[in-house]
Parts: sequence; C-alpha cells; structure tokens
Amino acid sequence: MLGFAVGAFGTLVGAGGGFVLVPVLLLVYPDKDPETITAISLLVVCANAASGSVAYARQGRIDYRSAWWFILGTFPGAVAGAIVVGFVPRRLFDAVFAVLLAGVGVYLLVRRHEQAIVEPVRGRGVVRRVVRDVHGNTYAYSYQLWKGVAISTLVGFVSSLLGIGGGIIHVPIMATVLHFPVHIAAATSHFVLAFMAAEGTAVHVAQGVIGWDRSLGQAVLLAAGAIPGAQVGARLAHRLHGGLILRALAGALLLVAFRLALKAGGL
Repeated sequence: MLGFAVGAFGTLVGAGGGFVLVPVLLLVYPDKDPETITAISLLVVCANAASGSVAYARQGRIDYRSAWWFILGTFPGAVAGAIVVGFVPRRLFDAVFAVLLAGVGVYLLVRRHEQAIVEPVRGRGVVRRVVRDVHGNTYAYSYQLWKGVAISTLVGFVSSLLGIGGGIIHVPIMATVLHFPVHIAAATSHFVLAFMAAEGTAVHVAQGVIGWDRSLGQAVLLAAGAIPGAQVGARLAHRLHGGLILRALAGALLLVAFRLALKAGGL
C-alpha cells in the first residue's frame, strides 16, 4: 500500500515519489543506514518512473528529443551521488537540503507559473519544441539546451545522493527555468527519472549496498505497489491544471523540508 501511494503521487507531480518514500523508510526502518535507505528508494523510484513513463507515452506528453539529452547529462551525476552518499555527514546534509527544498517550495507557491512558461527565451543554444498529445493539445516552448543538460547533471547527483529520484527538483526547474509547460515537464522528467534511478541503483548493486540479505525483498514489494500506483497518478495528471500540479509539488516540498529539518535536529 505504501508503494501504491508513493507511485500515484510521485507520478502525478512527475517526481518519482522518492521524496515521500525516504522519510517514511527512515521511520519504518530506524536500524538501517542512510546508504541502504537511499538504495531501496532508488530501486522503487526506477520501477515507478518506468511504469509512469509508459502511461505518459500513451498520452503523447514526453518530449523524447529533450529527454535523451537530459539522460546523458544525468549519468555522471547519478554515479557520483551513489558513491558519495557513503561519505557525506547525513545530519549536516539533511539540514542544508531542508533549506533548499523549503526555498523551492515557497518560490513555487508565490510565482505566477503561467508567465514563467510563456516567457520568451533568447541567447545561444536555444532549441524550440512543439509537442502534441493524444487529446489534441499543442505545447510550443523553447529553452537553452546546454542549461538543461547542466541542470540534469546536478539533479542526477542529488537524486542518487538522497535517493529521492530528483523529479522533485527537476520538474519545477524545467517549468520555471527552462520554460517547459508543466504537463510536458512532469512527463519528460518522469522518463528521464527512470534512467537516472537505474544508474544509481546499478552502482548500489555493484557496491553490494543492496542484496537479498540487505533489503532487496522490501524494495521489490514496494516497487510492486508503485507500478500500478504510477498508472493511476498518470491518469489523474492530465485532468489537473498545471498550476495545481506545481502547487501540490510545492506543498510536498515544504512537508519534506520540515521532516528533514527535524531529522537534522535529531528528532
């Protein structure tokens, strides 16, 4: 049931659900180290994102041309994050990340999202995209490709480091900085997230962090619930206004920031 809930909400906002799963796992499994928790979360996020991507692909809302560039960008960051997680002081990083999430959450709540999407993009390396979904909606937008790849590298690093998937950061940045329409940002980010989480999971498996004697069973059960949950989340996503999706994401960011702040304080 936990996996189903994480899959549904994570896919709805295009964030994978790891940002909800990690704090819950820290409470449910207090005896497990942070490295194992992030490994479990990334495996579940990978299954959730893959399932959600299938649903989004049927809706025709994935910008594949942009996604493949972003996937290339995530690779070095995802591998580095999965390696570094075993060495970073967790309490200090939780405190810093709580401030980051709270800042992004507040920013999304006060920003006028429609203006951010239609703002014209100028400068070098600008690419233009037109995506038409199966419902007949047309989305036209432009962004700087180099900026999208650089952002994806950073998101890949944070994703593997915390086991949160990365969509919780990727979607709002794609919508506000890269000027993607929110529905396209959520769908495209989910597709990228499937590969991003797979990269981090592969590193954890190679390092022996996760195995049959170290929580693989729990991860598989969570993933089994996340897969159908992702289908439900994707169906709900196309019925909601883009601004509402971002506000839901902002609320989730603030909740996670609060939880991380408590954890950093030893509560």
